[in-house]
Amino acid sequence: MATKLTPRQQDGESQIQCQLQSFGVRLRELRLNYNWTLDDLARQSGLSKAFLSRLESGDRQASIAAVLTLSQVFNVSVASLFESPVATEPCLVVRAADAVEKSSNGLRYAPLSSGGRFLNLRPIKVTVPVSRRGTEHYHHDGEEWVYVLSGQLTLSLAGRTYDLAPGDAAHFDSRLPHRLIARGDHDATVLLVAAPVTGMNQMMLPPVSQHRAIPAFALSTLPLPGGRSAKLRPARMLTPKTKLKKP
Repeated sequence: MATKLTPRQQDGESQIQCQLQSFGVRLRELRLNYNWTLDDLARQSGLSKAFLSRLESGDRQASIAAVLTLSQVFNVSVASLFESPVATEPCLVVRAADAVEKSSNGLRYAPLSSGGRFLNLRPIKVTVPVSRRGTEHYHHDGEEWVYVLSGQLTLSLAGRTYDLAPGDAAHFDSRLPHRLIARGDHDATVLLVAAPVTGMNQMMLPPVSQHRAIPAFALSTLPLPGGRSAKLRPARMLTPKTKLKKP
């Protein structure tokens, strides 16, 4: 029987997954700069192709030995493996083609920024289909701000409902059970900004279980067609305090 993670452990798992994804993006970028295939990098590093592929996809955590080997292969410092060349840019620009739509729990969404560099705001464009089924409500630490772009929306929050039309906005504590519902004959499209970092008023309260309509990790990445990732990455990746695995 699987052990249920605490909210703190769930947040830690999400952070580690975000870090692994960032490292993988940087590794793939270096490899492509050399015009190497995974087979080429495997021959240069002595690491297996399968292991390198999992590193690039964020599915595997690199050992210290692997990180040192890769830094030597690419002739870069270890620190640079955890940095993005756009780290000094003051602004992250997301082109329309970069915001690829995905789906979760009946919603369609597209991240509009990278959660790795600017941690506290997660803007996303969300489409709430009229055909969305169910009545499940969600709750998690932080707060959310919703602005209706088109369609008719109902926000169900803590036992109350709020009808919103295009141009209307709602700001609420996302610890409270909430759900977005489209009304009428057309889907509703909204701009949603999530702030996962709790404010002072929430820090005084015990943590709640994390039950999200859109996974936290999904808000931190910008997938592109062909399996590539958008060039919006954190300036530095913190080494997770977990036991490192050997390749």
